Amino acid sequence: MRVVIAGGHGKIALLLAEQLTERGDTPVALIRNPDHADEVRAAGAEPVQVDLESATPDDLAKELTGADAVVFAAGAGPDSGAERKRSVDRDAALLLADAAARAGVRRYLQVSAMGAANPPSESEDDSVWGVYLRAKSEAEQGVRDRSDLDATILRPGILTDEPATGRVRLAEEPVGHEEVTRADVAATLIALLDAPATIGRTLELVNGTEPLGTAVDDLGGRTGPSVHGDGR
Repeated sequence: MRVVIAGGHGKIALLLAEQLTERGDTPVALIRNPDHADEVRAAGAEPVQVDLESATPDDLAKELTGADAVVFAAGAGPDSGAERKRSVDRDAALLLADAAARAGVRRYLQVSAMGAANPPSESEDDSVWGVYLRAKSEAEQGVRDRSDLDATILRPGILTDEPATGRVRLAEEPVGHEEVTRADVAATLIALLDAPATIGRTLELVNGTEPLGTAVDDLGGRTGPSVHGDGR
């Protein structure tokens, strides 16, 4: 399975690349900074230099050709301002969706954020955090509205760098704004790739007591090593 990851040098993305490689898949990491290429390769991914803030849909579609799925795991980062929250957390997610559709890649996983379900209005909160939540919400809605994608949106809780636990709370209803390891987020993304019953759904994720496989099965089950592609 060839999986293209936008924001390929991020912490979740690197863990995702490692886990995909371990199971025999082919991850491709979209990166803006060429200095990150070696670290991406060390995680098992093929680096491709693309600036998601300046690329056109056609430019990006060329890099997605032949992929079985795309994952949006990019983010402007905690030190960025309001404008980059819009240009990365919202616009880049929509760019990837447009490019995926043009490249004929239907499966789309979007890493979003808790709070995107009910973001504050600009009059309620004009801070960078408020802009961030509105950007995530608008990105979700833009992806959700597309009929040419098989999309699943994942909203993780408070991210930590602890080792994976393999145990989660995963549901469409609110699960509480608690912690979840980035490694468990990456493992959940892979499990969702194998779960066509999650297409069209928006899921929240925190660490919990239920084994990840059971949590995904409870949402409708999995079909095998991959939904699209040959499962390599």
